[in-house]
Amino acid sequence: MVSFAPMSKQDETTGAPAQATVRLDLWLWAARFYKTRSLARQAVETGKVEVGGQRAKASRAVRLGDALKVARGEEHFEIAVTGLSDTRGPASLAQTLYAETEASRLAREQARALRAAERNGYRAPETKPDKRARRLIKALGDIDAL
Repeated sequence: MVSFAPMSKQDETTGAPAQATVRLDLWLWAARFYKTRSLARQAVETGKVEVGGQRAKASRAVRLGDALKVARGEEHFEIAVTGLSDTRGPASLAQTLYAETEASRLAREQARALRAAERNGYRAPETKPDKRARRLIKALGDIDAL
């Protein structure tokens, strides 16, 4: 359920129609980039979200057409705002709130493939190390400290 602010309000200073806006942290939460609003606020405050190429505050107003860069873990998104919502809905509806650039999508897929290739061939041990193995591991750690 996307709630759009009414476009009929007018700006008191210019008399032009006011543009609908939503707080940045609220929009990021509604668009399902972050699980909670406080995580979205924390991401904005730590510089993981840029609006128009500049760091922003959590209370910054997001408008239709704004360009955002969002870093979430190892993934980086470059998106354009296509819808506004202040409520969190289903994922299918949240995906209609933004449009990711093709370059961003390709870069994320390449990074994901690279991480999968790096993990390829690793096999986790089937059991915990026994006493002898722990001593060998500790001895190797001492060699690396030199």
